Amino acid sequence: MQFLLAFVVAAPLLGALAALLPAPPGLKGKSPEQAVLRHGVTVTGVILAAAVALALGFDHDTPARFQATTDISWIPALDVRIHLGIDGISLPLLLMTALLFFLCALYSYFKLPEGPSPKAFVALLLVLESGTLATFAVLDLLLFFLAFEMVLIPMYFLIARWGGAQRQAAAWKFILYTLLGSVVMLLGLLLIGVNSGTFDMVALASDNGRELTHTTQLLAVLAIGTGLAVKTPMWPLHSWLPDAHTAAPTVGSVLLAGVLLKMGTYGFVRILLPVTPDGMATFAPYLGAFAAVGIVYGSLACLWLARKGNKGDLKRLIAYSSVGHMGFVLLGIASMTPTGVNGALFANIAHGLITGLLFFLVGALKDRYGTADLDTLAGATGAALYGRAPRLGAFLAFAAVASLGLPGLAGFWGEMLALFGAFEPAQGLSRPAFLTYMAFGAFGTLLTAAYLLTVVRRVCMGDPAARPQPAPGAASGPALELADIQRYEFAAWTPLVALTVLAGLWPAVLLGLTDPAVQKLLAGGNA
Repeated sequence: MQFLLAFVVAAPLLGALAALLPAPPGLKGKSPEQAVLRHGVTVTGVILAAAVALALGFDHDTPARFQATTDISWIPALDVRIHLGIDGISLPLLLMTALLFFLCALYSYFKLPEGPSPKAFVALLLVLESGTLATFAVLDLLLFFLAFEMVLIPMYFLIARWGGAQRQAAAWKFILYTLLGSVVMLLGLLLIGVNSGTFDMVALASDNGRELTHTTQLLAVLAIGTGLAVKTPMWPLHSWLPDAHTAAPTVGSVLLAGVLLKMGTYGFVRILLPVTPDGMATFAPYLGAFAAVGIVYGSLACLWLARKGNKGDLKRLIAYSSVGHMGFVLLGIASMTPTGVNGALFANIAHGLITGLLFFLVGALKDRYGTADLDTLAGATGAALYGRAPRLGAFLAFAAVASLGLPGLAGFWGEMLALFGAFEPAQGLSRPAFLTYMAFGAFGTLLTAAYLLTVVRRVCMGDPAARPQPAPGAASGPALELADIQRYEFAAWTPLVALTVLAGLWPAVLLGLTDPAVQKLLAGGNA
């Protein structure tokens, strides 16, 4: 188990190095480009298999205990240790990360985005995977920061070199926002380490803030929370996200929404809740207020983009939907209750699966039509996917109803539990304030249904015989013939559909892992 976790974290870096080396003659296949893309699929597949083996070997009777731990002294002068371990909170995120990277590598093998060398693309993808997996596995504050920062440069280049229109500006905006947030976060992490005498996250969680004064906790929550809020992203620190998603290639958008956003909310749960409980209790009402505003703001922005005549980009619309969905995650965390935090963790996984699927689907639409502009796609009568490409239309309709929180699918449980957490927040928090936030959240679910059903109506329904408005530069002609789902698309998307249904029908699979760990975390390691 120790070896498996260390392998899962380190193997992508070795795979990235190997991707830059010349392929052996017997493995080149038709071309060196094909060889390196196959290498990416193989490495991410092996990592996924190792993550599944790790999950099978995990002791599900004690999910609150850190397992597969490695603890080696790294920098003795600063008491920084290579400390790895997983519990019921981090294991689902680790598995989802490994799955999404494998699916993205598989998709890219058949549909590589236009850009420079495939070698660089695969290497950056694997470095990105190592950083995200390490974020969910490390148990030292400074290692967490290094892993947290490790993902920025690969994602910057994926957007800037393989993205679409306005990719340079979007990439710079992404890197500037996240780097500035990270600088502030580092100050907060150092403040905790210096004042408590250790950077070990397990020891800090067990201490439950007793070694930190109230002022220190407030400053730490303000600094670390700001850095995490940028990555989440929390309104009003979200403005980098729509541009990044709109410009990013399909797999970049999938990974940005499915994995990178989860790193921010994971930091709130893993660091701030157990290490600075008094500071979190002070800031929780403000965090809940930002979350509630974000839910409504994100939904209203999506509703505006979905309206006819507003030239709304579908990728931008889904990006704004992430602001709303992550608002539910932050609301659950702000409640500081087991119910709310479990809801936040469930919503994290649900959002990764569903929004990852949505970005895959919108990327496929853009490949077929040459645009993601909703007005262009829908034309005068609607895009008529049900008639032109029925399986693609069915997948899009499924992803939309899953995203709006239909009971029986994964999106329902996280939002419901987050609202329940706001209904009865932790002792000492203002219940009238959180009831107000709950009302905002409930209103947000109605707006979510409105804009997603509008998208389904405009994209999936319509006259199959009518020709959509051509994309700029495209030739006019008869009604557009669309290719339906290809085999590689079906292979990349079906696991996300199956897991969305499984998590919706059997939520105990996930909650059985997270709940004991959350109970222990909120009790300061004493439960």
